[in-house]
Amino acid sequence: MRIARFSIDGNVAFGAVEGSTALAASEGELVLDIIKGIPFADFELSGTKVPLNKVRLLPPVLPNKVVAIGRNYAEHAAELGNEVPDAPITFFKPSTSVIGSGDPIAYPSFSQDLHHEAELAVVIGRMCREVPRERVKDVIFGYTCANDVTARDVQQREQQWARAKGFDSSCPLGPWIETDLDPSDLTIQCTVNGEQRQLGRTSQMVRSIEDLIVHITEAMTLLPGDVILTGTPAGVGPLNVGDEVAVTIEGIGTLTNKVIKRG
Repeated sequence: MRIARFSIDGNVAFGAVEGSTALAASEGELVLDIIKGIPFADFELSGTKVPLNKVRLLPPVLPNKVVAIGRNYAEHAAELGNEVPDAPITFFKPSTSVIGSGDPIAYPSFSQDLHHEAELAVVIGRMCREVPRERVKDVIFGYTCANDVTARDVQQREQQWARAKGFDSSCPLGPWIETDLDPSDLTIQCTVNGEQRQLGRTSQMVRSIEDLIVHITEAMTLLPGDVILTGTPAGVGPLNVGDEVAVTIEGIGTLTNKVIKRG
């Protein structure tokens, strides 16, 4: 099931996306069946349907925290002159960094080198900690597209990444959550103004989703709606004001955002 979060007439709701998301299908052919309640608990479909092109898509979740993983693709680590770390590099992106598909990425005033990083995002479905490997699938609600937008120059000159990766609008998520998906070998693609920049597969991850969730939950409790960013394949590169950046993941869809000057 594909679950979207949206606003219509000033109201916010969740809905199940119905219709084909193949490239030949337009948004006008997709509809949302509004969910009674929230998707992290038992819910029913209301039967009330609205066309997708009549609503504004919001970030599919409002996470308490976004836990991101650095250098989880060997070729990406190499392209920035880094080795694959002995243990996963983890960092946080604050909830205020999260935006949805169609929302603008505001180019931060303190950077001159903004980069895209296309990633598969894991959405947690239940409160969990110290998750054993065999129970990892039980705590995953679904998957969505992410862009770990990074102020590369700030990342390189500051010893920790809070400003470089945590500024407002640096974590686009969307367009929706796919709950029925095998994430082990999916194509990840990023385009800028229609030109391909990144092309990889989730099978190239150094550490699997199971490895990451076991590692993270050794240290902290994850809550329903929390998000894990699983790393980016090679091909990261610059974004400029006016660019349109799109992250497409096989079996999920496309997350699209335009870069604007920060006001």
